[in-house]
Amino acid sequence: MTNNDDGVRWLAWLIAGPTVWAATFTAAYGLNGLGCQLGWSAVDLGPLSVQTALVLAIWLAGIVTCIALLGPVHRSLREQAAIPRIGVWIGLVATVFTLAPVLVATSCY
Repeated sequence: MTNNDDGVRWLAWLIAGPTVWAATFTAAYGLNGLGCQLGWSAVDLGPLSVQTALVLAIWLAGIVTCIALLGPVHRSLREQAAIPRIGVWIGLVATVFTLAPVLVATSCY
């Protein structure tokens, strides 16, 4: 592998966490808006509404994805993994905190 390939791989791992956060955020809030329009917040699925259950599933998928990336980033980059690993942690923390309010707050009126 060339140095350029190593740099591209390092950069890809650096933005992996924020990319997972961005995708999760976009999917959750897009689905939240769609659910409001289609009335999913009024349809119960056990103790949760269908809308809340779907957003919860997306939220958990984002969290699990970030956690799953923590090991491979280290195996892929070895001694150069410290900063990209922080990027994955940033994505994980951002996913947990920015999407948590959707699970407890009603946004449909």
